[in-house]
Amino acid sequence: MSAQLARMQFDKSGLDNYKLIELYSELVRPRMIEEKMLVLLRQGRISKWFSGIGQEAISIGATMALDSDEYVMPLHRNLGVFTARKMPFDKLFMQWQGKKEGFSKGRERSFHFGANEYHICGMISHLGPQLAIADGIALAHKLRKENKVSVAFSGDGGTSEGDFHEALNVAAVWGLPVIFIIENNGYGLSTPVNEQFVCNQLADRAIGYGMKGITIDGNNILEVYKTIKEAREYCITEQKPILVECMTFRMRGHEEASGVKYVPKELFEEWGKKDPVANYEAYLLQQGILTEAIIQEIRDRIQQDIEAGLATGFAAGAVVADTAEEMADVYAPGAVTTTAPSTSAKSEKKFIQAISDGLRQCMEKHDNFVLMGQDIAEYGGAFKVTDGFVAQFGKERVRNTPLCESAIVGTALGLSIKGYKSMMEMQFADFVTVGFNQIINNLAKIHYRWGQNADVVVRMPTGGGVGAGPFHSQSNEAWFTHTPGLKVVYPSTPEDAKGLLIAAIEDPNPVMFFEHKALYRSISGMVPDDYYTIEIGKARHVQAGEDISIITYGSGVHWATDYAAQHPDVSIDILDLRSLLPIDYDAVRAAVQRTGKVLLLHEDTMFGGIGGELAAWISENCFELLDAPIVRCASLDTPVPFAIELEQNFLAKGRLHESVQKLMAY
Repeated sequence: MSAQLARMQFDKSGLDNYKLIELYSELVRPRMIEEKMLVLLRQGRISKWFSGIGQEAISIGATMALDSDEYVMPLHRNLGVFTARKMPFDKLFMQWQGKKEGFSKGRERSFHFGANEYHICGMISHLGPQLAIADGIALAHKLRKENKVSVAFSGDGGTSEGDFHEALNVAAVWGLPVIFIIENNGYGLSTPVNEQFVCNQLADRAIGYGMKGITIDGNNILEVYKTIKEAREYCITEQKPILVECMTFRMRGHEEASGVKYVPKELFEEWGKKDPVANYEAYLLQQGILTEAIIQEIRDRIQQDIEAGLATGFAAGAVVADTAEEMADVYAPGAVTTTAPSTSAKSEKKFIQAISDGLRQCMEKHDNFVLMGQDIAEYGGAFKVTDGFVAQFGKERVRNTPLCESAIVGTALGLSIKGYKSMMEMQFADFVTVGFNQIINNLAKIHYRWGQNADVVVRMPTGGGVGAGPFHSQSNEAWFTHTPGLKVVYPSTPEDAKGLLIAAIEDPNPVMFFEHKALYRSISGMVPDDYYTIEIGKARHVQAGEDISIITYGSGVHWATDYAAQHPDVSIDILDLRSLLPIDYDAVRAAVQRTGKVLLLHEDTMFGGIGGELAAWISENCFELLDAPIVRCASLDTPVPFAIELEQNFLAKGRLHESVQKLMAY
């Protein structure tokens, strides 16, 4: 046996020659594609490349060990996942070239895309969030009692991210059939592993989550294939996750422009002897399973596919920008049909009761609707919105979560990929910062990127006025109105709260649903008993007036109506926006037209609040209707203080009279 083969022991037991040759053919394919891409990169015919040369056995072995309908969450260096799932090379090449005929219509680069027909979920540059999506897909398998797994890849550097911890913890606590694969290639860009972690092996971390962890030779295709096969059976039989660390090496730079000067030369020499393709090929030749003629035949066939794909890709024209199409693809199609109550029966309900009623009726109507959040099960949630839900719907659909907002948002997205609806409750809207990346970069962008919708509602108990201080009182709705792909809803009445919440759950797009905590038990109203929806994106004309128009939402609606009742000498027109993304601009224009004087009122701080955007839009589009400058009334540009006296001074309500008088005096 050669010195090279002595370094890598292959075990072909249980595998026939057909499977052994198939694994070889699949292993060679990404290597040959990459070698061609590097040539094209040097020629300036492609712009960027993340090389996985030397790591192909992990992608190929893992993907070939799965059923074709089991989802994989790959990363930059997992070309083998895409080729092993039989993605046409011409379409892959057009994806890398940014062509319209690629998988993302020219909107995404390299491997930042997915394709449901191939059961691949595209990565984002933040890496770690992929892991939680695998949790959601596995949860869907578990709920349906399917004997399936999901697989998520991480690099050694990615294991330092909080998302890695959160995803593994959720999978372990919930007993989810997920295979987490770490490609330990020695470097996170230029940072060596000894500056990333101090445990002996990354697989050792598994014990901290109460899960099984193993370390294998990631360059041995048969070891990877058999290990993942066994891991799959383990996950299905035991209904538990597993962590598999694959030891390998990155033979080229993080991406080609970064180079490899920071890597000791002896490492290239050592790992060059462990090349996964060369070693496996030599082994099959030695075993008489391959011949030089068969090798040449396989390589010739792959080369023909590559050349044909390149010809098609290079012949494709440049993307022609179509603004209408770009705008149309931000949201998934399927506008919610407005549903009227089937009867006229109404009951008086508090704001919080209306929300609970809407959630309950959606749970009854949609058996694929899952609720998740901290303390929402037996305890009924911090505000008791889901009190009694476990008894009615069971713990599978009303799920207490660990304190890991990012992982639960990612899990919600994974559920959506498998056709589920989900609602996640942020215990307080302030806590959304911990899950911000998943919302902004995964939920919001995924349909525009590759056509996958995110059927997720994030409930956001928000606002001040209850003496809760700077971490439980923020009005942070404006953060999300700047993010295309999200919808932002903010009701002010019990009737609207129920109808808009049901509409949000019906909507196939991600919705941030804001509920003002101070309104929960202070506001009551007549609410239809039946299931009904109110159209998202339509404002409500609260009352007519002739002197000034107050455009507002949430608590501001009640401040405005109370003020109008206390000052009958001023004829005040009030518009409740209800939806902040999208905004009902027709209703805004009509409000301006009714009085010619506009006051924009919100509890959020002044700078960067939604009032600034509305003021700009009105100035640009309704200037001829104005009889006075637009006035904004907002809260102070400070954090929300705790002491009641300070909080009252902070809130916009205390400056409403001054703002009205300023506008009336013009």
